[in-house]
Amino acid sequence: MRILVTLLVLAVVGIGGWQLLPSQENKNKTITVGTTDAVTALDPAGAYDAGSWALFSNVFQSLLTFEPGGVEPVPDAAKSCGFEGSGLKTYQCRLRTGITFPSGREMTAADVKYSFDRMKKIDSDVGPVSLFSTLGSVTADDAQTVTFHLSSPDATFPLKVATGAGSIVDKDKYPFGALRSGSAVDGTGPYTLTGYAKDQKADLEPNTHYKGYLGGTGRPIALRYYPDSQKLDGAWKARQVDVATRTLSPDVLSQLNPSDPAMRVTESDSSETRNLYLNTRAASPLHDARVRRAMAWLVNREQLAATVYEGTVDPLYSLVPTGIIGHTTSFFDDYPARSAEKARALLTEAGVSLPVRFTFGYGIGRGAGAEEAAALKKQLEADGLFKVDVKGYEWTDFQKRWAAGKMDAWAVGWVADYPDPDTFGGPLVGTGSTMSTGYSNKLVDHLILDSQQFADRSRVTNDFRDLQADVARDVPLIPLWQRKEYVVSTEDVGGGQYLDDGTGVFRLWRLGWI
Repeated sequence: MRILVTLLVLAVVGIGGWQLLPSQENKNKTITVGTTDAVTALDPAGAYDAGSWALFSNVFQSLLTFEPGGVEPVPDAAKSCGFEGSGLKTYQCRLRTGITFPSGREMTAADVKYSFDRMKKIDSDVGPVSLFSTLGSVTADDAQTVTFHLSSPDATFPLKVATGAGSIVDKDKYPFGALRSGSAVDGTGPYTLTGYAKDQKADLEPNTHYKGYLGGTGRPIALRYYPDSQKLDGAWKARQVDVATRTLSPDVLSQLNPSDPAMRVTESDSSETRNLYLNTRAASPLHDARVRRAMAWLVNREQLAATVYEGTVDPLYSLVPTGIIGHTTSFFDDYPARSAEKARALLTEAGVSLPVRFTFGYGIGRGAGAEEAAALKKQLEADGLFKVDVKGYEWTDFQKRWAAGKMDAWAVGWVADYPDPDTFGGPLVGTGSTMSTGYSNKLVDHLILDSQQFADRSRVTNDFRDLQADVARDVPLIPLWQRKEYVVSTEDVGGGQYLDDGTGVFRLWRLGWI
């Protein structure tokens, strides 16, 4: 009898285990992933945005990468990396052997040097070169050894190398002085790009020659790009996609039911923020800091979060979001409640004519950008102090316009490049920042550089507290909200919880059939 019962238990366990494994039919079946994130360029030297980097993390390799939920990078194309000496100014990596480009040629240190030198040479206005402001030069010491020589101590340099900006390209396929045209990609990531149509699709097949941090590659993936949240909503409801992320509309997100057996819902904290950036140049009507402070007195974040975003985001009162070292509430401290009286007093002191008229741009199709712009326009115009001319732009055009300072204000989401407050410093408020507000403050620049010398990142808290106080006073930007991350998939797809965790890595290889 005991033998019979044991056999029955084993049979049941066997059946349950079989049901949890992918069937032969599904093993190589493509998983379709829908998103509204746009790809600016297929060339790593010409893109510094979430949509492009999501693709780069799958088709290219960097020397380092991030584990899910990790805050310290681990070797990927590199076998090992580390600072030489104690000055945090010399960083050296040894490459893995046997990594090959699609041409069959083995990756060497010369390709790594070429990739970084090329990015700095091209210096694209929408590229990631600003991320490497401390990089002086790169040397290929031998076929497997590359050394980065920094102009100042930078403990965050390994974090930057682990991003999409550190993507390594084939020096024989990418021109040195210009971005590569066309839709070909020659990378060594876990996937190869087999089909691409801008703003429509990216088809990915597992790279059988991949050699790096991952133990193996994942299922074939069909990335589908949608122009706005409504189109993504429609595709999800029609089951034209198996996974939907970044971003479903707030009304859909607010109604998601994690207990629905027909879907899997992952909600997680995120370090993604959204700010209203302000043009501080002399020709802008927002040049005077008192005008910008007046705007800060009029913005109601709670109303935005509750109405436009239906509670799917949290109000943000600082440059550095919650969950990241150095977070404060500097904008709440300085502007605790909406006050038209304080705003009017500042504008009167500045001696400007009322209403102050300015242009406000946003990216078309970027989540609830249009609804958010309309709400902010209403808040700023409610007391007759401002007149806001709102206009939406196609994503690439939008990027070029803010880079050229052609708008007075613009709202943009910022996905952390790496889990450290430094990613919210130089790129957003440092002199020559990626957001190109024209803002320059020597004290802020000093605090950014000073914070980079601490290998123990817990020691940067004071620097970023002071930096955020300066930003709240000068107002080159107004923090709006911090996102919660949502990934929705059909009931037969697993791994959605690993897809995106705020480190900038889009882990398509973790998706699989159940």
